[in-house]
Amino acid sequence: MTRGIARHGRRGTLVIAAVVLAGAATVATLPATAATRPSGTVRVLSAGSWSNVMVLLGAAFTHDTGYRLVNTSMGSSAIAHGVTSQTLQGDVFISASTGDDRSLEGAAHGRWIDGYTDVGTSPVVLAYYRGSRFAAALRRRPWYDVVSAAGFELGRTDPAVDPGGVLDLDALRGLGYAYDMPSLLALARVTRDVYTEQAIPGLLQAGQLDAAFMYAVSADAAQLPYVALTGTRNLNAHFTVALLRGAPDPGAAAAFLHWLFTRAATSLLVRRGVVPVAPRFVPAPT
Repeated sequence: MTRGIARHGRRGTLVIAAVVLAGAATVATLPATAATRPSGTVRVLSAGSWSNVMVLLGAAFTHDTGYRLVNTSMGSSAIAHGVTSQTLQGDVFISASTGDDRSLEGAAHGRWIDGYTDVGTSPVVLAYYRGSRFAAALRRRPWYDVVSAAGFELGRTDPAVDPGGVLDLDALRGLGYAYDMPSLLALARVTRDVYTEQAIPGLLQAGQLDAAFMYAVSADAAQLPYVALTGTRNLNAHFTVALLRGAPDPGAAAAFLHWLFTRAATSLLVRRGVVPVAPRFVPAPT
């Protein structure tokens, strides 16, 4: 990250916190006049669970600031790998796991970010197809009693590229071992039920899956019903945002970082299933 962007990352967090606490709007988020309307483009690399949300955020961001937004969504781990291997380039990284942020920090990892700011959380849930023959059972009974039924098509993501996939396995293995349920452990070993985070909502809407593990934010955005993962604890996405070193458009990136913590953006995220947290900046270790 250039020194200018690095300084913005640390000072910007204080500005963001002040904006949130005061409930005021920054200059970057005021509707621009024709004479002052910016023309830059922020390129966001976002966690796959935000793919639908980013469509709404992008439209609102452009309306409020004049900047354009181009989004690429995939698993956070895959994004982090793409950044370090220089096969992906962007201005801003929205991650679903602080572990993926840390994989971009420090000299050993290329100093791609110099820290991250907390955005919010969202629990892992079991979203289901409304027309599934198992839908009624999922609404009445614990999820772990239903997903191992004969003929049940369960979807999850790949833990190698998506931190949500790690949590999916935690749910299956945690209850499988705790309650001696071999059927859940067997599901954790099956690989044919692994799909990309972006594909799962469509597969559920089309009825090709009976249910799938998703973050609530992704299920809400796709208007899918879901049930809580009864019996599990602390299975949540931890969403963060960070400026990437060498951002092609640092001005647009700075505007987006500020705008993301305004009332308008926060309200949109809350409606889509994100639980907001105080915007705390966590600097990279020195």
